[in-house]
Amino acid sequence: MSVSSVSSLAADRSVCAPLSVLGRDVTVPLVTGGEVTYAALDYAASAPALQRVWDDVAAYAPYYGSVHRGAGYLSQLSTDLFENARRTVAAFLDCREDDQLVFTRSTTDSLNLLAAALPADCQVFVFETEHHASLLPWRDARVTYLDAPRTPAAAVATLERALADRDPHGPALVCVTGASNVTGEIWPVRELAAAAHAHGARIVLDAAQLAPHHPVSVQDLDVDWVAFSGHKLYAPFGSGVLAGRADWLREADPYLAGGGASRKVTRRTDGGVDVEWHETAARHEAGSPNVIGAYAIASACKALTEAGFDTLVARERHLIDTVRAGLAEVPEVRVLSLFGDDAPRVGVISFVVDGWNSSHFAAALSAEYGIGVRDGLFCAHPLVRTLLGSDPHTQGECGAPEAAPGEKSLNAIRVSFGAGTPDEHVERFVGAVRELVRDGARWNYRTEDGRCVPAT
Repeated sequence: MSVSSVSSLAADRSVCAPLSVLGRDVTVPLVTGGEVTYAALDYAASAPALQRVWDDVAAYAPYYGSVHRGAGYLSQLSTDLFENARRTVAAFLDCREDDQLVFTRSTTDSLNLLAAALPADCQVFVFETEHHASLLPWRDARVTYLDAPRTPAAAVATLERALADRDPHGPALVCVTGASNVTGEIWPVRELAAAAHAHGARIVLDAAQLAPHHPVSVQDLDVDWVAFSGHKLYAPFGSGVLAGRADWLREADPYLAGGGASRKVTRRTDGGVDVEWHETAARHEAGSPNVIGAYAIASACKALTEAGFDTLVARERHLIDTVRAGLAEVPEVRVLSLFGDDAPRVGVISFVVDGWNSSHFAAALSAEYGIGVRDGLFCAHPLVRTLLGSDPHTQGECGAPEAAPGEKSLNAIRVSFGAGTPDEHVERFVGAVRELVRDGARWNYRTEDGRCVPAT
């Protein structure tokens, strides 16, 4: 089914088909014998490429050329493609007219770029619940880490109290996720932005987990910047985005020094050089841009917009309900949550199973059922340990249960899905969880390089 066909469907999830993605027909071997179609349920790490994105990139590939600095036809075509991609993504994010949009390598790269552009003596406020991409880049700033809130209202109140105690005359930045990469819960971004602005601070939104599932409007949410990655938005070609207010970016030293970022370079009589840097997004895009990565993101933005987020959200809600209802029927399973069962969420669910090592459970899902999930702390160590109440200095082995029934787990299992996930994949997952808990694994497993793998 084509993207245009999907966009014409009603929001009724009973008739909405998943978007076409690469790998949907890939089969994988099972340790118990035979093969099965692979169920990719690790979208929160990297989503498969949309077929539309792949087709667009393949159609452009023969015309690939240098960007911005070539006089030839292919160079000019590639330059137009790159700059049109910038405009397409800016429209997808509903950016303000004077915002800048910089193409980066990923969300992590985007937030490190912004961290490098902070004004002197800037104070940063970040919840401990953030992904490491949002938690760690602010090493050169004065950072205030905020405790994990247990309700959306508590998140706003916690931020307001912290901001009330800051120096009102100095620059400040709040960094917050749009949707948790651990619990899938959607954060009150608009309310947090209002609190930040009321206290003279700016706010950057980590939309890595939100943008693939819900529309993100810079103007409606009233955020100052937004960052996300192509590889989570069905465009895994090594590109990301930082979009938002131009002033801090324009006044900062280039993120990378080199060709493309410089407008004019001259030798001085003392042997040194003087550099005049661009004031546009090019200031932070030194080197040859990843035109294919940028074009892939733009293609994905178009595909999701044409499919219609109302339709996509309704179908994903059906998948979420299927997984949560299935897990609720297994008493040994505990789903991790900050805000509670009724909180709005995207297709990201983490859980633990009493008596099971999470690596062992994930390995069995893969080896015996052809289901790909993730286990561990998900690059959000403080949050997962807070949710688990675990000791950061201990870890389990896969050959035996990491914790007896009722005891604390050391890490978790995460299942995640999106616009390309068939119903059968989540139904197979729910059935596999039920069977593993009831019957145990059918194969022996061992630890190899810190991972649980089938024993040979």
